[in-house]
Amino acid sequence: MISLILTLKRLLSAIYRIGKEPLFRTLLLTLAFIVLSGTLFYYQIEGWSLFDAFYFAFVSLIPTGVDTGLVPSGNLSRSFTMIYLAVGVGVMVMVLMRLAYAVVKLERPEQLDVKANQAKSTPKQKTK
Repeated sequence: MISLILTLKRLLSAIYRIGKEPLFRTLLLTLAFIVLSGTLFYYQIEGWSLFDAFYFAFVSLIPTGVDTGLVPSGNLSRSFTMIYLAVGVGVMVMVLMRLAYAVVKLERPEQLDVKANQAKSTPKQKTK
């Protein structure tokens, strides 16, 4: 239980730190619009409940093998899903990568900064 609390604290600290970056905020806003569009589409076209539509729209973008039990039935829905996944998965992966980087940087900020400074200060040798 303590491990869960500490991990949650690290995650929330990383979200707070990375939330200040314009790139992350832009990615998060883009992801929110993508999930909203998917939710509204599946709610209207498939006739799913609002929660089921949101659940499918969100979980289908996470790069895991979660079985939602929901399947788009019509050709229009299947076509939309192909485009939706092609666009949405890329944005979701970028958000997850930025968040993972923030967690790692939070855990070892001194090591990452030292390596970056060493790379900048190391003179490049000329080859003859």
